[in-house]
Amino acid sequence: MEQMASPAQAKDAEVLRFIEEMTSDVDSVQERVVAEILAQNAGTEYLSKPVAHAVDGPRHRLGVADESVREAVAGILRPDPELARSVREECGKAEWAGILGRVWPNTRYLDVVITGTMAQYVPTLRHYSGGLPMVSLSYASSECYFGVNLRPLCDPSEVSYTIMPNLAYFEFLPVDDDQEEGDEPMLVDLARVEAGREYEIVITTFAGLNRYRVGDVLRVSGFHNSAPQFQFVRRAGVVLSVDVDKTDEVELQRAVERASALLRPHGASVAEYTSRTCTYRIPGHYVVYWELLLLAGAVEVDKEVLDGCCLEMEEALNTVYRQSRVVDGSIGPLEIRVVRPGTFEGLMDYTISRGASINQYKTPRCVTFPPAIRLLDSCVVSNHFSAALPRWTSYH
Repeated sequence: MEQMASPAQAKDAEVLRFIEEMTSDVDSVQERVVAEILAQNAGTEYLSKPVAHAVDGPRHRLGVADESVREAVAGILRPDPELARSVREECGKAEWAGILGRVWPNTRYLDVVITGTMAQYVPTLRHYSGGLPMVSLSYASSECYFGVNLRPLCDPSEVSYTIMPNLAYFEFLPVDDDQEEGDEPMLVDLARVEAGREYEIVITTFAGLNRYRVGDVLRVSGFHNSAPQFQFVRRAGVVLSVDVDKTDEVELQRAVERASALLRPHGASVAEYTSRTCTYRIPGHYVVYWELLLLAGAVEVDKEVLDGCCLEMEEALNTVYRQSRVVDGSIGPLEIRVVRPGTFEGLMDYTISRGASINQYKTPRCVTFPPAIRLLDSCVVSNHFSAALPRWTSYH
């Protein structure tokens, strides 16, 4: 006798059937979606104009001032002194390895974003969670949801998202290194992207956003039925440049990872980082701000080790950068500025105070806003420079 499926199993089966239906003919689903969007937003002013006026300044946030609401919430959320004591006791211990499982013993997995430069947090998450599975379930932004990860238990380095064509109308700008500046790239439909190529995603949503550039660069990693699967690569436009060099977010992340490996024998790691170019001196140079995390019992990292990290970062950067350092002398030695603990939390607080959403905040990998730079510089505890030139070989 065939066993009856549980309600949860039946719901899962229904979701999987829906995914198969939506991804079997992406082109026709997208045609229907764009028709619905245009019909739904036919009277929307900024769909009929090329540019929408931006609203300047921070938005006002209204707190809950209604006393009846406060009283209703107070009746549900009661204090638990015993729980507070146990949390305080755990957090007061010197060893925080596996603390998530001790504070929340029923935790089975972490729902996290670990793609692109967010991959830097994987070792830290493993340390604090005691090795709990890390799951990246979906790909979304403030504007809309884009897709789902059909292999949620895969390794963080293998995460890819299947774009669901019913969620919005998706178009893509090809990202080509050899594209001439000023050239207008042609938009590519969702059904016509090519495996292995990189694109910047552009969306038209049911809420009325028209060809909005999200700013994410994605790489086509494969297909599920006719629906493309993408890996997040980087944010568009995050580039360090002093001369003819161009260092993007991915290169910077790789360089930080390579250099931070020198810290591990000393019980330290890079908790957060950002960067900028310093051009008020000639030659200009890269400045990278590091906030360090010391494991229990670790002492301060020696100056020589951090100086070596500067050179290790330069060794990991592209050949144009290294040629500019070695041959042309048009770029000065890379500088690491170590900031005191809590600096990046202060940067987040400052950004949110100017109107950013705390739910959408991500540490910027390149800073150009003068007040943000001043905040970082006010927290510097030590400066370090490359003591030697990186390796570079001419192949001509």
